[in-house]
Amino acid sequence: MATLQLTDCSKPVILLKSSLSSLFATTPRHLRYPQAPSRFITKASSSSPLQQSSICRRRFIAETTTISLSLATPFLGSVQLAKSEEPTLSEWERVYLPIDPGVVLLDVAFVPDDLNHGFLLGTRQTILETKDGGNTWVPRSIPSAEDEDFNYRFNSISFKGKEGWIVGKPAILLYTSDAGESWGRIPLSAQLPGDMVYIKATGEKSAEMVTDEGAIYVTSNRGYNWKAAVQETVSATLNRTVSSGISGASYYTGTFNTVNRSPDGSYVAVSSRGNFYLTWEPGQPFWQPHNRAIARRIQNMGWRADGGLWLLVRGGGLYLSKGSGISEEFEEVPVQSRGFGILDVGYRSTEEAWAAGGSGILLRTTNGGKTWSRDKAADNIAANLYSVKFINDKKGFVLGNDGVLLRYLG
Repeated sequence: MATLQLTDCSKPVILLKSSLSSLFATTPRHLRYPQAPSRFITKASSSSPLQQSSICRRRFIAETTTISLSLATPFLGSVQLAKSEEPTLSEWERVYLPIDPGVVLLDVAFVPDDLNHGFLLGTRQTILETKDGGNTWVPRSIPSAEDEDFNYRFNSISFKGKEGWIVGKPAILLYTSDAGESWGRIPLSAQLPGDMVYIKATGEKSAEMVTDEGAIYVTSNRGYNWKAAVQETVSATLNRTVSSGISGASYYTGTFNTVNRSPDGSYVAVSSRGNFYLTWEPGQPFWQPHNRAIARRIQNMGWRADGGLWLLVRGGGLYLSKGSGISEEFEEVPVQSRGFGILDVGYRSTEEAWAAGGSGILLRTTNGGKTWSRDKAADNIAANLYSVKFINDKKGFVLGNDGVLLRYLG
């Protein structure tokens, strides 16, 4: 059994391993020149026959002209409508950011004591800061993250009180104790098993960190020492239990595709190939692998507000687990994904959630996930939407590639 070593407590390091002409082509001859409808024929009057005839001819010409115009109007009107229609997001607005087009946004967090103050992370060493609740963002420079010739990908950020943590790739760990006014860098060991993909601030000077190889570590002294919460990486677990019947485990490359944490500290992670998933609950010595009950490969998994699981498969399918907690029984929920993949789900409340995905897909449920409707106005966003984050029931964001950020309006 492989065991992760702890560090020397005296050192601040860790040891981790159609055309118009065609419309009339088949029109019968008697309909090509429309007769005046019976409702246009004038009634007999005291006028002379010649006057009546003249009036009828004038009205006939006028009315048939009206009919001709009415036939053309629908086509003209539809063209004008298509040109003038500018759909807007019903409950979301796009926030334009001062960053390069190719940046992928990865995480966002706000200081709990000041929900106007927040930070936004992404690729290409992107850190943005807001002090007006997310209406505007400005680049933030952190000297301790710029002293080396690295182009960091900042993966995760978390706050508890005024204390905050940031992790990225290549391996970097940043810490603040003054709500992000200043950030310091905590040294890490070169023997870190995998890349840090997630961090959660759990209390005073305390945090929980996860790598893409399944290592989980906790600290209670501001990151100077870390303790392993699992006894081995996922690769080691699968090598030891490969005969336990987990389909696809022998193809496991040793990294997670996604990992999500529940409020009570449980984790669900998807294997890099999407052929099975794993779970971990506090106190368990190892990750528990699970066979997928769906034919298509898993894209992402996470926790519902009621404690159950949601599961996304490649090609746009969405499934919900039966009941709460960890389960291997899932039911498919119909969604209008148009064949594009759904990449993430975020819950605003127990009943309301939003799902986002490829080519600007944005879906909403107001009954706990039983039915979903598509926000068609989001179709004009030429980006993939990767992540849905709700800070609370009034503040939420959707993060995408090419620097796309949507802010929830409610």
